[in-house]
Amino acid sequence: MASASAPPALDAPPSTKELMAAFLARDMADGEEIFVGTNLPVVRAGALLAHLHHGPSMRVMVAHTRTNLHHTPVMEYFELLTDWRAARWAEAYFNDSEIVTYQKSRRDSVFFVGALQVDPFGNSNLIGLGTDQRRLALRGPGAIATTTNAAHVRRFYLFVNEHSPRVFVPRCDFVSTVGWAQGGADARRRLGLPGGGPRYCVTPLAVMDFEESSRRMRLHSVHPGVTVDEVRARTGFPLLVPDHVPVTPAPTAEELAILRRRVDPQGLLRR
Repeated sequence: MASASAPPALDAPPSTKELMAAFLARDMADGEEIFVGTNLPVVRAGALLAHLHHGPSMRVMVAHTRTNLHHTPVMEYFELLTDWRAARWAEAYFNDSEIVTYQKSRRDSVFFVGALQVDPFGNSNLIGLGTDQRRLALRGPGAIATTTNAAHVRRFYLFVNEHSPRVFVPRCDFVSTVGWAQGGADARRRLGLPGGGPRYCVTPLAVMDFEESSRRMRLHSVHPGVTVDEVRARTGFPLLVPDHVPVTPAPTAEELAILRRRVDPQGLLRR
């Protein structure tokens, strides 16, 4: 009998988290610079899958290191940005202030933003929930460098672990990361923001993008087994919905093999 820690057979159906990671990976290109967080397993897996599958020349920031992991057999999972073990891969090691300065100098970087709340134009909140900042109903992790980084990168992706009306709201209680502001194709230019805005918002139910002229959130695809009506019912504002909504493509056998053997042997995406 296989041990409890053994990875599943490669022909086992993909989990929703593996599907989400594969979607993110396919949208990243070789040569880009990818910032990989430590405590978002899906985001980490998507970035590393892109690097190992089709991006050997990607510049990957893991924790506080800048490195290339293309020939690394297995990637350990780190919960903290300051975990020193990542330094063994490093071409360079940054402290917090250096990371922000370095990010502002790059125009080919890709970034990821988590959120407690997301509004119809991709503005997001990591500060907290409530109308009184002195007495929050729920205190979030804070924006840290998210506000600055998302202002300068070529594009960023919104990622949330829950798709519900309490996450997708008509108006965020606070805005820690500007998406497409109040809408319009030139929304970010009007604010003087040099980088691109959110490209996709990825959730356990679906993928959303942003309509080109209004920059309002639009349903891009639904995950297998999820209906358009279910996504609508669990979104706290009206989504733009095209006439045809495809199903999010499943990972290929090759992508699953990389995910399960090299990127996520611990099985974080299958829990």
